[in-house]
Amino acid sequence: MWEVRLTKRANEKKNKLPIKVQGLLLTLLQEIKYDGPYRHNWKNFGKLEDNKYHCHIKKGNPTYVVCWEIIDKIIQITEVYYVGTHEKAPY
Repeated sequence: MWEVRLTKRANEKKNKLPIKVQGLLLTLLQEIKYDGPYRHNWKNFGKLEDNKYHCHIKKGNPTYVVCWEIIDKIIQITEVYYVGTHEKAPY
């Protein structure tokens, strides 16, 4: 089982998301926790660089994105560093 952390900024952004999008985010976080950070079943899942990944949790206008980084593969720690709209995503 993976430990899933949210940065302070990502946690603040999470609380400002629409309720439906918050639910989708929680589903993604649970999948990462139990099944690992490689979420090929999510729309537009992809590698950004090194150990950083992203996917879209809601398509349309606006599209919502989650970005995370694998901190440690051995003790299985993942950190979500961005939650929000596609337009402001850090990539």
